[in-house]
Amino acid sequence: MKNYKRKYPLFSLCGLNCGLCSMHLDKYCPGCGGGAGNQPCAIVRCSQQYGGIEYCYLCDEYPCEKYDGIDDFDSFITHRNQLKDFEKVKKIGIDAYQSELTEKIEILRYLLENYNDGRRKSFFCISVNLLELKDVKCVVEQIATETESDNLTLKEKASLAVNLFQTMAAKRNVVLKLNKKTRKK
Repeated sequence: MKNYKRKYPLFSLCGLNCGLCSMHLDKYCPGCGGGAGNQPCAIVRCSQQYGGIEYCYLCDEYPCEKYDGIDDFDSFITHRNQLKDFEKVKKIGIDAYQSELTEKIEILRYLLENYNDGRRKSFFCISVNLLELKDVKCVVEQIATETESDNLTLKEKASLAVNLFQTMAAKRNVVLKLNKKTRKK
């Protein structure tokens, strides 16, 4: 919402990792509470009704009906980890979570700068978002090791990176695709 500000807009009120979203990276969205734009958000309005809580999990009514089926379908960013990430925040604390998210954002930028052949932005955003930080770091180390001595083209590097992320995701039973709502005919 316009003029709505939060001190850490890259982790949304509802639990999305805005800093790992392609819309945010392309500067189409400032992140939750970035202060710009005029996106109507029912969760922001709800937060304001409940005294401006910083994250939904801090509300006495969390999880409310707004979270029913929230992870069934994705928008530009995956919704699958919203509830899981809130549980992680409760366990490790918001500062530690934000630190992990900041590290993931830096890794995502590195991947996009070095391994994006123009067709991998969404894939890298989803991969870094859905996999645990330790797994993302492991894959990035493998990518660096396997591409450092070879004279690979950018397309070959991107393909290698995708294959390594897919392999890690398969080990963790994670599907690296957005859950799109099927259109009615």
